[in-house]
Amino acid sequence: MPSTDANAVNAVEDTQLGLTDEEIALLRYHQVQAAGSSSSRAASRASSQGRLLLDSSSLATLSHHLDRLMQQMQVRIEYLSEQSSLVTMQQYDHAGNLVDNADAEIARFQDIMAQIDELEVDFDRIAHIRDIVRDYRHRVEQLEHELGQSSQSSRSGREHRHHRHHGHGHGHRQEAAPGGRRHRH
Repeated sequence: MPSTDANAVNAVEDTQLGLTDEEIALLRYHQVQAAGSSSSRAASRASSQGRLLLDSSSLATLSHHLDRLMQQMQVRIEYLSEQSSLVTMQQYDHAGNLVDNADAEIARFQDIMAQIDELEVDFDRIAHIRDIVRDYRHRVEQLEHELGQSSQSSRSGREHRHHRHHGHGHGHRQEAAPGGRRHRH
């Protein structure tokens, strides 16, 4: 159970990220997907517990996964936009001959537009999640860097103080203490 306590310190509740319920569901789903591609059981476990791991490796994996997902969504949006243009052009080209098929073409066009709208909403949600993940990743990396700097400077500071006390401090105290007692008698 110690790993659970350690993960609690290095994780944040996904409900604390300022996401909507839909975005939280997307975050959890894609955190599991990203963890599966990187074989990270800890990230998958954290996601099932409603947490986002705050280590740079997990955040980088999730960030890369979200970037790839957004690229795929962008390609799909572009494809669907092209399809809607084709449908529109076909309607204009064949307007006189396709009166009977106009309803089917209009329905196809509306379906394509609905898919684009849905993808754009999901794209915006994923972008929001990705931005939050990037922010946490940046903060974690900054803290790791500062901790590394802090441990190096405190180590060198202790060594410097240790040498200084050995050279001057002990001799000075020994001389002052006996001298002070002589004057009191």
